[in-house]
Amino acid sequence: MSLPRYPVYIVSKGRADNGLTAKFLARDGVPYRLVVEPQEEDAYSRAFGRENVLVLPFSNLGKGSFPARNWIWEHAKESGAARHWILDDNIGGVRRLYGGERIPSDSGPAFRAVEEFADRYSNVAIAGMNYQMFVTPTSPPYRTNVHVYSCLLIRNDLPHRWRLRYNEDTDLCLQVLADGFATVLVNVFMVDKKTTMTMKGGNSDELYVEDGRLRMARSLERVWPGIVTTGWRWGRPQHVVDWGRFRTPLELREDVDLDSLPKRDEFGLRLEAIRPVESDYLRGLLDRFHEQSRSRTEAGS
Repeated sequence: MSLPRYPVYIVSKGRADNGLTAKFLARDGVPYRLVVEPQEEDAYSRAFGRENVLVLPFSNLGKGSFPARNWIWEHAKESGAARHWILDDNIGGVRRLYGGERIPSDSGPAFRAVEEFADRYSNVAIAGMNYQMFVTPTSPPYRTNVHVYSCLLIRNDLPHRWRLRYNEDTDLCLQVLADGFATVLVNVFMVDKKTTMTMKGGNSDELYVEDGRLRMARSLERVWPGIVTTGWRWGRPQHVVDWGRFRTPLELREDVDLDSLPKRDEFGLRLEAIRPVESDYLRGLLDRFHEQSRSRTEAGS
């Protein structure tokens, strides 16, 4: 199985007992670092191993997660990496859109596939995987110049930084897009992200109590007037972004020859049945995958 080339960080608070993201990464053998505040070091170390924990030099700032995210950015730069992954701590796993189905997938190859795609281009500032709930059987493999939330691959040499207490991910994407960079939201791989405020811990108690949702939307509207408005969606106040005004084309790096790349690279993934398959459609997908794999193997020999 392929593994990510770039470091993977999880920003976490109050979830040492239910850190979903760390659990699925450990299951998949993907190296990661949990970034936590000093008062929670022992709890996270007991749950996930001290070697997987990084401790912030501050705590309880009341500013949301953006100070921790900026600390992670500097840590990644000092490591010498060209990009870094930063994940929320309430992700249950990764899935792949295959044959119109959202199939559970090992995450290492998914991270590596996104990295390989982003690195082909000179102007991709942020890439990442979409939420499972927003991917349909007819979704395109990826979209450009839109939001990337909760599972972000960020270029370390960008001049931008996290800066808002609310909607910090939307703001960061808008910063890079406004400066002429591109973003890539991948649909062919997606994350099973739990809905905000449905899990104990995180910043929910600080940010979303009482009229927190309205304050969140209004604060982004003030920073991005004319691009962001406040509306009512999913039964709650919600920011609405005019992503359509950003149309930056992806710029292929001069040293990349697309014709020389493999026509199909599974990054070590194989379609396998983890329990008896009752669906005729899924059985057909499985049979076709193995038939194509045999054909490629015979052609290569």
